Amino acid sequence: MRILVAEDDFGSQQFMKELLTTYGEVDLAENGEEAVNAFQMAWQENIPYDVVFMDIMMPEKTGHEAIQDIRNIEQEMKIHQKDEVKIIMSTVLDDPKNVVKAYHKGGATSYMVKPVDKDKIESEMQKIGFVPLYE
Repeated sequence: MRILVAEDDFGSQQFMKELLTTYGEVDLAENGEEAVNAFQMAWQENIPYDVVFMDIMMPEKTGHEAIQDIRNIEQEMKIHQKDEVKIIMSTVLDDPKNVVKAYHKGGATSYMVKPVDKDKIESEMQKIGFVPLYE
């Protein structure tokens, strides 16, 4: 399994990477622009990501903008909706407006409120059908 973590905070990147390596290979992006580029490159190399963890508030391109770009790329590539990459959005903002924008209208698969911990990640991965390769 391939996982992309798009997070601008270095400590959060490392924490997420450590927790997610039990599921597969983890790549990191520091902003939304890098995330979109990594997503495109993965498809060009024929090794697409299975899941993307995307922070909403990032420089260069926000998580909202990046997810729209990713969904547009998938449409251009004629990827069926059931085969789209799973995108789990995360933010410190626990307000209904952000949830609706990211999850219901933005194309996210799921939504997590920070702080993120091992239990939240395991729960989200289980919800979308992924299990650890090892414990």
